[in-house]
Amino acid sequence: MAAGSFKITIHMVSSLDGYIAKKDNSISWFETPDNYEKGSVITDQEAAEFLKAIDCYVMGSRTYEHALELSESYGWPYGDVPTIVLTHRTLPVDRSNIEFYAGDLHKLINERLKPNYTNVWLVGGAELAKDFIRLNLGDEIRQSILPIILGDGIPFFDQVGQEKVLHLKNVTAYKSGMVELHYEIRN
Repeated sequence: MAAGSFKITIHMVSSLDGYIAKKDNSISWFETPDNYEKGSVITDQEAAEFLKAIDCYVMGSRTYEHALELSESYGWPYGDVPTIVLTHRTLPVDRSNIEFYAGDLHKLINERLKPNYTNVWLVGGAELAKDFIRLNLGDEIRQSILPIILGDGIPFFDQVGQEKVLHLKNVTAYKSGMVELHYEIRN
């Protein structure tokens, strides 16, 4: 990324049929037993370098609550990277890098994110992703599709309400059977 540039990536993991969680909000299906022999493998060093480039995470309150719940067993997945949780509710916080925000999304981006960060990742949930897409606030979408059909659940793209033209930047298939689609959003 060029120095001084700012980008918001909307990232979501979904089933092949477009669900990000089961109706009960569970994601136990994230670990699938598939093995695609031609798939790429990311080393721990490559993953660490990639994650180091993300300088802020944004998420909705339900994603935050789910991440807190999972962190009891697996640890906090976002490390010490600043994380902004969009909510009108009072939620527990036990990390100094967590900040809560309730208000206008344009104001959040222009007054809080752009002056302080360059590579912001929106990591959930579906309603928030939909708001960012509708308001033309996202620059790209990275959708990681797992090799499973859920048949029902919480959809990623449910009633976005407008057509969006995308430009395919990359497709990567992994050994796990996951496929990542990387699109630029054309506004």
